[in-house]
Amino acid sequence: MSYIEAIILGIVQGLTEYLPVSSSGHLLIASHFFDITDETTIMPFTIAVHVATVLSTLVILYKEVIWIFKGLFDFSSPRSTYKGSVKFFNDEQNYALNILISMIPIGIVGLCFKDYIESAFSGLNVVGICLIITATLLAFTFFAKPRVKEQISMLDSLIIGIAQAVACLPGLSRSGATIATGLLIGDSKEKLAQFSFLMVIPPILGEALLDTLKIISQGWEAAFANISSGVLFAGMASAFLVGCLACRFMIEIVKRGKLIWFAAYCLLAGIVALAIA
Repeated sequence: MSYIEAIILGIVQGLTEYLPVSSSGHLLIASHFFDITDETTIMPFTIAVHVATVLSTLVILYKEVIWIFKGLFDFSSPRSTYKGSVKFFNDEQNYALNILISMIPIGIVGLCFKDYIESAFSGLNVVGICLIITATLLAFTFFAKPRVKEQISMLDSLIIGIAQAVACLPGLSRSGATIATGLLIGDSKEKLAQFSFLMVIPPILGEALLDTLKIISQGWEAAFANISSGVLFAGMASAFLVGCLACRFMIEIVKRGKLIWFAAYCLLAGIVALAIA
């Protein structure tokens, strides 16, 4: 992988991690065009750019992250204003609890079925079909008009978490699935994008840890035989910078309810993926 290829793929990851168009699917499509198919190149690079997009989330949503951590260990004000939440927790603790609940489905899938999913559901055919499914899901949010709730409840968090677990398939957008599911069950647009981006931080870091351990078990020399640290850094830098812009942009898009345009794009991308498969 060259520096130019790493920068372009980093831009693809930074954009598509937040836009509801599937980062994993687009990385596979872009890698196909660059003829980069070797796992010893793809795996460490994928880990690096995913960690970079997590860092961009922390930068853009730093106020929310600080708010959660400041209140997480504060037991002086136990009354919560969250409807459908545990009343002896404060708002910050309930928010953290909701994130924890949302992690349960993806945690089960990641620990028990990760290797099977990666081997059984790979290739551009799967990406194309899943992109079309993503387009359908996003289109539903344009026509559905559920009654809007004030807060994201624990049940909502679990349902959104299940959507995130299903979105482990390449081509199913993680942000698209979680945001669309939240909108369909009536969660507030203003709170949903923020929650959707924060809830994916622990699973992404967890997946990166599992993949890193897998790399270590295979030996560092074999893992980094086809990719240099400079190329990895170039990909991470471009993913981080573009991710910061995409994260802020996507929050505003969700507030305005303009996901229908991404549905059209996913449909087109899915058709292209099936055509070149």
